[in-house]
Amino acid sequence: MHLPRPKEQRQANRWFNKLSQRLTPRVLAIYLGAPIGVLFLLYVIFDFGIMRIITRHGSEFPLSDVTGKGIEMAHEMLRSQGLDMEVAAEEYHPDKPEGTILSQYPAPGTKVKSGRIIKVTASIGQKMVTIPALSGFSVRQAKLNLEASGLKLGEVAWTFSDSLPEKVVVFSYPASGTEIPAGSAVNLMVNRGRLGGVVYMPQLVGRQFTDAKKMLEELGLKVGLVTYVRNEDFLPETVLEQSAEEASELEPGEEIDLVVSTTE
Repeated sequence: MHLPRPKEQRQANRWFNKLSQRLTPRVLAIYLGAPIGVLFLLYVIFDFGIMRIITRHGSEFPLSDVTGKGIEMAHEMLRSQGLDMEVAAEEYHPDKPEGTILSQYPAPGTKVKSGRIIKVTASIGQKMVTIPALSGFSVRQAKLNLEASGLKLGEVAWTFSDSLPEKVVVFSYPASGTEIPAGSAVNLMVNRGRLGGVVYMPQLVGRQFTDAKKMLEELGLKVGLVTYVRNEDFLPETVLEQSAEEASELEPGEEIDLVVSTTE
């Protein structure tokens, strides 16, 4: 076993004595307290500085309302608050033009932090649909075809066609194949039958009753109620009024009421 020499032992003792004299309680406290203080300072910086940046603690603010705004304007509004925007969905809307924000998440007024992505639903405008083929269908079937296309039946008017059966659609307006907004009404022209099945009211006023009656019978019409009115300005038995206007369309067999003059 190697033992230190007396001289080396004396030097070590002197160095230890000097160190003991210097390491007073105050110096020792400084040496021990300095690292602890540095660690505490680092903790404060990390907790109140870096962690606040990471978590954005204390930077919450109410979210702006971008509904009803265009996509570009909404993006600028959110960007000015340090937020980002994502168009998460698109929907048809009958009243809102394409690119209008319909809804947002989170809702307006919600407390958010910078850097958050705000998801929005944007309008792609009014849905357009094509009018289906309707000619040759019954009104009931044409109505079903329109509803299946997202449209609805409008007014039904009558026309005449020799090439199609009675009571089927002759044409629509707007015409089949036209693109119109979904939910719009489509009007139909329906075949009443052959033109020969309709008669036009003649002018009977001023004619003698017997002549007027003969004209009606020749057209397949009937004399209805005859009312006699005393009027000395006209010859007796003169037609003064008729219940249907001249040139109006009538069905064969319809009755026409007349007012006829008399001197009695």
